[in-house]
Amino acid sequence: MNLLAQELPSPRAIQEAPPLGTDKDPLIAHNLQKEQYVGIIALAIALVAAVGFFSRRVEYAIVFAVILSAILIAFFLLI
Repeated sequence: MNLLAQELPSPRAIQEAPPLGTDKDPLIAHNLQKEQYVGIIALAIALVAAVGFFSRRVEYAIVFAVILSAILIAFFLLI
């Protein structure tokens, strides 16, 4: 019951500690973004190649869908 009787500190007394030396979040690896993009593109190319090995029609459908998606994304971002 003593916990209920204690006074809480005022909201102004509670402050968040600023990050040390940098404004960036230390938990995010900002320097690995280029490698991640290269890996994702390589994985997508490998996936299309693996599917194309089994079926040309499915490969063409995937390539068409990716190209059409990229065009539509660019179109809607530029509007």
